[in-house]
Amino acid sequence: MRTVGDTAAPTAAAAGTGTAHATGSTSAGPEEERAQEALATAVTALGGSPRDGQAEMTRCVSRAIATRSHLLVQAGTGTGKSLAYLVPAMVHAVEAGERAVVSTATLALQRQVLIKDAPLAADAVERTTGVRPSVALLKGWQNYLCRHRLAGGYPDDDSDTLFSAAEATPRARVGEGTEQSLGEQVVRVREWAADTETGDRDDLVPGVSDRAWAQVSVTGAECLGTSCPLHDECFPVLARAAAAEADVVVTNHAMLGIAAAGNPGVLPEHEVLVVDEAHELADRVRSQGTVSLSATAVARVAATARRHAGVVVTDLEEAGQNLQLALAELPDGRLTEGLPPALADALTLLEAACRQVLTDVREAAKAAGPASASGDAGAVALARTAVADMTDVVERMTSDSVAQRRDVAWVERPRLGAEPPRLTLSPIDVAGSVADALLADRAAVLTSATLALGGSFNPMAATLGLTLADADWEGVDVGTPFDYARQGILYTPTHLPRPGMGISEAALEEVVALAEASRGGMLGLFSSRRAAEEAAGVLRERTGLTVYAQGEDRLPTLVEAFAADEDACLVGTLSLWQGVDVPGRTCRLVVIDRIPFPRPDDPVSQARSEAVTAAGGNGFMTVSATHAALLLAQGAGRLVRRADDRGVVAVLDPRLRTARYGAFLARSMPPLWPTRDRDVVLGALGRLAAGQ
Repeated sequence: MRTVGDTAAPTAAAAGTGTAHATGSTSAGPEEERAQEALATAVTALGGSPRDGQAEMTRCVSRAIATRSHLLVQAGTGTGKSLAYLVPAMVHAVEAGERAVVSTATLALQRQVLIKDAPLAADAVERTTGVRPSVALLKGWQNYLCRHRLAGGYPDDDSDTLFSAAEATPRARVGEGTEQSLGEQVVRVREWAADTETGDRDDLVPGVSDRAWAQVSVTGAECLGTSCPLHDECFPVLARAAAAEADVVVTNHAMLGIAAAGNPGVLPEHEVLVVDEAHELADRVRSQGTVSLSATAVARVAATARRHAGVVVTDLEEAGQNLQLALAELPDGRLTEGLPPALADALTLLEAACRQVLTDVREAAKAAGPASASGDAGAVALARTAVADMTDVVERMTSDSVAQRRDVAWVERPRLGAEPPRLTLSPIDVAGSVADALLADRAAVLTSATLALGGSFNPMAATLGLTLADADWEGVDVGTPFDYARQGILYTPTHLPRPGMGISEAALEEVVALAEASRGGMLGLFSSRRAAEEAAGVLRERTGLTVYAQGEDRLPTLVEAFAADEDACLVGTLSLWQGVDVPGRTCRLVVIDRIPFPRPDDPVSQARSEAVTAAGGNGFMTVSATHAALLLAQGAGRLVRRADDRGVVAVLDPRLRTARYGAFLARSMPPLWPTRDRDVVLGALGRLAAGQ
C-alpha cells in the first residue's frame, strides 16, 4: 500500500489529516474477508490474475464502509477500481442491509459499471454470501421517455424555456441523429417507444437530437404525478421505485449536483456513497448551481406562459426589456462590486413580474384540474415549471449571495448569433454543500486516477468538502500496475520561450518535429481553440500526416477515426484532456502546448482565488495551480492505458521545470522518465514509429 499526505514522498505513511488512520492498523472484519473472497472470485471469472492495488483498494473500501468514514483512493489506470469498490459495497449491502449509491461522471463509465462490472461483482458476491445484490440505474427525469407526452398529453413545446439549448453550449451525444429531420427523429423515437422496457434515452441507438428528445420527455417538475393517467407506467417513476428497493444504485454526478443544490430527494436513502471519477465532482456540482438569465430567456418564458396557461404576461415582457437595457450598459466580465443599481432595479421589477405570472399560472393549473385528453393539465404544467424556474433564478440574483461572496456574477455576450447579453451567477465554493448534502452521516468513497495533486491529497480533500465533514478521512494511493518510468518519457524542452498569447512559432516547430519523428500517433492537447487550429494547419502543410481537428466533426467521430489509424494525429482543446481512451500504438505521443492554468479573466477562478487569499491562504496555488495540476495529470494519463503502451508526453512549457510551482505540477503527473534532451526524445519516437 502507498499513502500520500502532506509531503511529496510517494510512500508517506499517513494521510493528510490529523484524524486519518493507517489502513493496515486494524485486523480484517468478516465483511472485509468476504469482500476479498468475492473479489478473487470475480477476477477468476474474468480470467485475470490478482492485482495488489485492486486487493488493497478493496480492503480500504471495506474498512471505510465499516467505520462510516471517508476515503480518497487514487487508483491508477489498469487497477480495476470498479470491482474494487463494487464488491465491498455489495457485500455490505446484502449483509448489513444498507444501500450504496455509485456515481460516475461519464456516460461511458456509467454504462460499463451497469452492464459489465456490476453483474460480474453481483455474481461473485452471490457465490460468496449466498445472496444476490440488486442493482438499479437512476438518471434525471428528462433522460426518460414520457408516455403521456408521447400520447398527446402535453403540447409540442416550440418555445424553448429558460434552460433551452439556445441558452447553453450544445453538447454532442454519441450516435446523435444529425442527418435526420426533426420529424423523422420523433417518428423513430415513437417506434422505439413501443418496444423499450426502460424508456432510457441512452438505450436508443442511434440517438436523436436534444430538440427531438424534448418532444417526448418532461422534467420532474412538469410531471403530472399521480394525476397522470399513465402514472403506473411512467418510466422515471418506475426507475425511482426500483432504485428505492435496490442494494446498489448507479447514477451520475449531475444527480449528485442536484442533491447538493438542496434537493436530496432525487436520490434514494443510502448509507454508502461511492464517487468514481471524483476529480470531476466539484465542477459538476458547481455547474448544477450555475444559472443564467437574459432578455431572450424572459421572452421565451413569457411566451410559454401565455400560450400554455392563457395568462397575461405584459409586465413580464416589459421587465425582460428593462433587463436587456440594463445589461447592454455593462461590459463583459465579472461584476466585482456586485450588481450595479440599474441592474439591481431591473431584476427587482422582473422578480415582481415573475411572482405575479406564477400566481396566475397556478390559478390556471387549478382550473385545468386533473390530466385530461385535451392536454390542458400538461400545457399548464409546462408553463408553471418555466415560470417557477425563472422565479427561483431571479430570487437568487436579487438576494445578497453576490454581496456576501457566496456567488460570483458576470455579464457575457454569446459569440454566436444575435443573442443579447446575459447575467450569470455561479457558486464560489461548493465544498460546504458537498460536505453537508453528500458526505454527512454516511460512509463515502471517492476515487479517481488523479486525486493526489503535488504529492498530497489535501488540495482535493478541501475541494470536495472532506475537511469540513464531521468524520475522519483518509487518502490512499494504491498504485498502478504500470511501470511509467519504463513505459514513457516526459519531455520538457526548456529551450522554448515562455508561453505568451497564442502559441509561438518555436512551439509549432517543436510540434512538427515531434510528429514527424513519431510519424503520427499524436494526440495534441492545446489550451485554446486558436492554438489547436494553428497546430492542425501547420501539421497538414508540412508533414502530410492525416490530421483530425476538434470542431471539424463530432468529437466521438474524430476519436473513433483517430483510434482506427495509428499514423494519424488528433488535436483539440479541453474536451480531449479527459476521457479519451485510445490504448496501443495509435497514441504514442501526447503533446501539451502549455500549463493549463485557468484563464486570467475567468470569473469563478478569480473569485475563488480572492476568497482563499482573504482567508490567509495562497490563492494561486489553491486555485490556479491545483486546476493546472489536475488537467496535466489527466492529459498525461492519455499516454499509458495498458501494460504494453510506450510513448512520450511532451509539455512545451519550460515553466514545468523552471518555475517555483513546477515541482508541484510535475509531482501530480504520472511518474514518467523525465528529460530535456531533444535528440533523445526524437530518437525514441523514431524507434517507436519503426515498431522497435
